[in-house]
Order: sequence, then structure tokens, then C-alpha cells
Amino acid sequence: MTTINDPNVVAEVTELYLKYEDALCNNKVEILDELFWDSADVLRFGLTENLYGSEEIRTFRHSRPNFNLQREIFNLKVVTFGQDTAAVTLEFRRVMDGVQRSGRQSQMWYKFPQGWKVVSAHVSLLPL
Repeated sequence: MTTINDPNVVAEVTELYLKYEDALCNNKVEILDELFWDSADVLRFGLTENLYGSEEIRTFRHSRPNFNLQREIFNLKVVTFGQDTAAVTLEFRRVMDGVQRSGRQSQMWYKFPQGWKVVSAHVSLLPL
């Protein structure tokens, strides 16, 4: 039977997610690349883009604006399934073009032999 929410696995993935959040808000592209699965099968649905494969995600990260990336996160939830699969969800607020916006994010993580990687990610904004 699969163990759901093993406290050690939840803590491990939460720590990695917080590393991701710091890298995202401080434009540490090399860490973001390290945390995403390096595969043609990884995907990231963003606010205005659908990115398929690690090359598209990497190209996007290197070309996006690198200022005003800070955001406030809340309702961070990590749910783990066994020792190698996790879902991370959260809500966020950030100022975009002078307007405070609210959004949500979800990620699926999988633990490969080389460590945990984001295999699927989705970010969206709520309507104004």
C-alpha cells in the first residue's frame, strides 16, 4: 500500500519547493533548470505560454524579464504518494504592471535516481 504524506517526504519536497520559490523570485535560472526534469516530456503551462520540453522552458526562462519577480505565497500544500511522487499547490499574490494580481500554481514532482524534479507545472492568474 502506498504511504500518503510520509512526514519525511513532505519535508524533503517542501524544502525543495522553497528552493524553487527563491530561485524563481531571484531569477536564479540555473537552479530552476536543475529542479525541472531535463526531458522532452516535461511541460510548463504559464500565464501566456505553453512550453513543451526542457529546451522550450529553458529558452523562456532565459528570455523573460528578470525584475519585479517577487510574490507572496500562501496555502502552500505538499501531498506525497509513496517515496517518489508529489503534488505541490499554492496560491500567490504579486504586483504586475502596478496592479496586485492573485494566482495559483501547481506542480507534479517525481523522484528520479538523480533526485526530485518538476515534471509538470501550471501557473494561472485569477480574473481581476
